[in-house]
Amino acid sequence: MKKQKIEKLTAEQEAELPRFRQQYLDIACGGARVDRPALESALADAYAVLGKRAPRVFIFDSPAACMLAIKIFEMGSQGRIALRGQLSGQLWDQLWDQLRGQLRGQLSGQLSGQLGGQLWDQRIYNPHFLWGSQDLYWIAWGTFAEKIGVKLDHATSRNLDTMNRIGRQCEWWWPFENVVITSQRPVTVRWDDARRLHCEDGPAIAYADGYSLYAWHGTRLPGEWVENRATIDPQEILRCANVEQRAAGAACIGWPRMLTALDYKIIDADPDPSHGEVIELRLDGLPEPGRFLKAECPRNQLICEGLPRVSDIDGLPINTVRAAQAWRMGLRTDEFDFPKVRT
Repeated sequence: MKKQKIEKLTAEQEAELPRFRQQYLDIACGGARVDRPALESALADAYAVLGKRAPRVFIFDSPAACMLAIKIFEMGSQGRIALRGQLSGQLWDQLWDQLRGQLRGQLSGQLSGQLGGQLWDQRIYNPHFLWGSQDLYWIAWGTFAEKIGVKLDHATSRNLDTMNRIGRQCEWWWPFENVVITSQRPVTVRWDDARRLHCEDGPAIAYADGYSLYAWHGTRLPGEWVENRATIDPQEILRCANVEQRAAGAACIGWPRMLTALDYKIIDADPDPSHGEVIELRLDGLPEPGRFLKAECPRNQLICEGLPRVSDIDGLPINTVRAAQAWRMGLRTDEFDFPKVRT
């Protein structure tokens, strides 16, 4: 018998999606502690799928603490429990787009990617983990599918429920033959308005044991850049080899301070400081000087935004302040006029 696809969500189902997404984001980022009995029960069910007895469960306050424990005990890795293949064969693309797309960028894509990069840099990274709360994007996808009537076979539904229960309790977890090493979720996760990891006066991600990660609008930064942003020497940021981190660091400490340490050339300038200047400055690691719009925003703060050399809107060079402001507003240069009144 051919399975019937769900071709369109109902109005009620569409209205349920934002609440459902938020519920899973709150689970991953809400700071709740592990309920040990609930986690041990879920992990026992996961091991039962492999015909193994319930493991002993060790809970640490952060993924870093887990990785250090694994290094100390020199533990090897076991295979992952994989359910995606079974699920992906039965769920329709609409659910993948609406749940996976909107949750993954905020959970796995940022939390896992940024945290994994930092742990790798600190040389304690152990890749043999399963995601819990950071993998809720696909668990949510499958759970919502069942909620609106997608029929899963009994084993897949049971395994999805098991992974859901694990993800609701812990972050990363490392399964071994008789032991699971698992991490608490972060106590704090902070975002900017675009839902990128960001905090201006402290860590963007913080764990109960003090392990933390700093980020500026989605780019990971050294903690001292954020903590000492009012006093740090701009030259320290310029010495950073990573171009993206350098740009984020410059925004973090503020372009007025950064420009005091940089030689730049003015390409075009407008008498009105709110209209600004087009400048070029050279940063190590860039093949050619970067082009920027430097202007005062309505709140009297200096902005310095990157520009392409040629507009992707009208195909013309961006050599003037007017062209730069037009590109910034998503307009052709000949369509743009400076506003008469700044608000």
